[in-house]
Amino acid sequence: MAFQFYMPDIGEGVVEGEIVSWKVKVGDKIKLDQPIVEIMTDKATVEIPSPRAGTVIKLNFKEGEICPVGQVLIAIEEDGVGEPAAPKKVHAPAPVAAPRAAAMGTGVHASPALPGGAAPPNGGAGVIEVVDASHDRLRILATPATRRLARQLGVEIGRVPATGKHGRVTTDDVKNYKQQPPTRAATSYAPQSIAKGGDEERIPLRGIRKKIAESMSRSVHTAVHFTYVEEIDMTELVTVRHRAKSRAAERGVKLNYLPFIVKAVVSGLKKWPMLNASLDEATQEIVRKRYYHIGIAAQGPHGLAVSVVRDADKRSIFDLSKEIERLGEAVRGGTATRDELTGSTFTISSLGKLGGVLATPIINFPEVAIVGVHKIEEKPAVRNHQIVIRHLMNLSISVDHRLADGWDGAMFLQDVKALLEDPTTMFMEMV
Repeated sequence: MAFQFYMPDIGEGVVEGEIVSWKVKVGDKIKLDQPIVEIMTDKATVEIPSPRAGTVIKLNFKEGEICPVGQVLIAIEEDGVGEPAAPKKVHAPAPVAAPRAAAMGTGVHASPALPGGAAPPNGGAGVIEVVDASHDRLRILATPATRRLARQLGVEIGRVPATGKHGRVTTDDVKNYKQQPPTRAATSYAPQSIAKGGDEERIPLRGIRKKIAESMSRSVHTAVHFTYVEEIDMTELVTVRHRAKSRAAERGVKLNYLPFIVKAVVSGLKKWPMLNASLDEATQEIVRKRYYHIGIAAQGPHGLAVSVVRDADKRSIFDLSKEIERLGEAVRGGTATRDELTGSTFTISSLGKLGGVLATPIINFPEVAIVGVHKIEEKPAVRNHQIVIRHLMNLSISVDHRLADGWDGAMFLQDVKALLEDPTTMFMEMV
């Protein structure tokens, strides 16, 4: 009898996973611990190794299909085994997090919990624990079939009133909710089919790109976005960075402008704490965070991702430079861990020299705001009634109007502007 490998219990609250890609096919000879499949859950993407050496005789799910926990993933004819192998559930190793989507696209939030039930870092006294609203739906009681129906109908299952036993969401609950008139706070829609035209290519929407689509849709349909833009005169900071580059190089640091922007943003967040917060939708509580984990957008192998610089308020400019560079390399190399890609309290999105003139970044839900950094260019400006050449840059901020007003977003960006335009005051602000 072939060995039946069941879909493992990858993490708390995970009841199913999407088959992103098979690493093997029927007839392949495989070794013990050889990667056999990549599976994406709402929390992370994991590469599952083979629990046996042998020959693949059956793959029970196709790429793009959903496999519930406890269902048989793959059948393997073991090498050198004469007696039937009893079915056995094998637990997967600790997952490696999938990169979160970054805005000028938004982020896909994973659970802040760590493998093995470990507490998140920096969770000591004086720190307000974040309740991630995107994680609430993982605690909803519902069968895989009900969850699948909700996805097909475009319904956020965490918003569906439950009528089943012990608070379980039923398929009828999902259907009834779908028939309700849509609202701004809970928008649902039916999948739309696109008729075939001329010469075209159809690519399955799955894996990271699917999570990006889901997360961006949720952010746009939940957070009430508004955007404010300010022009920043970076001339003085350009001079400071130029002077500091040689000293940074002596310490092995590649100094760019992002660490200075991070410092200015953290200072602004301390003055405007509502922008360093989240809304716990389940309890209807505003969660203000007294720690500053700044998300930094970077291009990874699966698309844009947000790596997290933890405790940015406690780091020097050089330390921030090293950490941002280290995280960027990890994202680009596909080696970033779940802890390095989760838990941000505020996000900065930048395309560097390709940053353009203006964008409306989408909030990295469930955060309250996101800053878009645009390119620095030499442009004419009026100073003391004279036209001079200055290094100018635009900053744009998108804010969730449910939690913060236009005044908050504008004053925050004005404080950031003041620090960037006069780096001396920035260093005075550092604590």
